Amino acid sequence: EVRLGESGGGLVQPGGSLRLSCAASGFTSNYAIHWIRRAPGKELEWVSSISSSGQTTNYADSVRGRFTISRDFDKNIVYLQLNSLKTEDTAIYYCARDCIGARCSIRGQGTQVTVSS
Repeated sequence: EVRLGESGGGLVQPGGSLRLSCAASGFTSNYAIHWIRRAPGKELEWVSSISSSGQTTNYADSVRGRFTISRDFDKNIVYLQLNSLKTEDTAIYYCARDCIGARCSIRGQGTQVTVSS
């Protein structure tokens, strides 16, 4: 069974950092993995992606320079490092596969990130 499971969310003050993890199971690393998020009252937003090789990464303009995506092939985990967090980064973060924009055929259950003082 194909599964994606996120962890690492929490409450952090503005300017703080978090590292989200996405554990993949039931499939090999031969897939690009994406992070998407849903802020309260807003549509799903595509955040970042990493290619199957790990050599190509992409970011939304809203997070470029603050977030970093990476993957550990041995553990089959994809990470999203969130730095310089802003209140507008508050959202449920999902890792996902097979995405066109924020529309993805497979995604995890999500992890809540709350940025507040």
